Amino acid sequence: MKLNPAIITTLTLAVAAQLATAGDITGKISLKGTPPPEKELPIDPNCGKLHPGAKPTTKFYVSKGGGLGDVFVTLKGVSGKSTGASAAPILIDQKGCEYAPYVSACQTGQKINVKNSDPLLHNVHPTPVVAGNPEANKAQLPGPMLLEFKFDKAEEFLRFKCDVHPWMFAYVNVVDSPYFAVSAADGSFKISGVPDGKYTVAIKHRKAGTAEKEVEVKGGAVSANFELEAK
Repeated sequence: MKLNPAIITTLTLAVAAQLATAGDITGKISLKGTPPPEKELPIDPNCGKLHPGAKPTTKFYVSKGGGLGDVFVTLKGVSGKSTGASAAPILIDQKGCEYAPYVSACQTGQKINVKNSDPLLHNVHPTPVVAGNPEANKAQLPGPMLLEFKFDKAEEFLRFKCDVHPWMFAYVNVVDSPYFAVSAADGSFKISGVPDGKYTVAIKHRKAGTAEKEVEVKGGAVSANFELEAK
């Protein structure tokens, strides 16, 4: 059976339209100004042995090449679309008496695994402030055993801390959709597979503040660049 060329054209356009229903939002967050100097962490002698060189410092401003890292990026008004229950867990490690990564993000219902790579006892103490997200406090011995956490409510910069080593902090942004990112040290970020439509891209840094920008996704890549000022 030979199809009419007009029908073939129509089918081709229909398939193309179906494929062009999502795109990526990419961008870079630049840091304006000079941030204040980072401070040495008040590590104890046992943790000091894990840092034979210079003492570790705070990481309030992570910057490379004029960019700004650890910025939480999300889309306003997109919620209730979480696929966290089926998503792979994210991992937070404790190494050198510091949490890594310092800032991360996951979906509601997504597992957060915490590892202890140090030869020391830690305790993992998430302290959510949103009702419905449970606080926990679990000791963790050295070794491969993982501690598992998950949160069912969206919450920005949910704090993890270690009461044994009170300078240890990490922050997890819990999002009720898969459309989010955390910028790399050079300020770059990417949110993949965003359905066509108009969105408000919102960014937030713990020290440098917030910004927003309107974008429209039309089945391809769209860029949204920002600048935050050191404070």
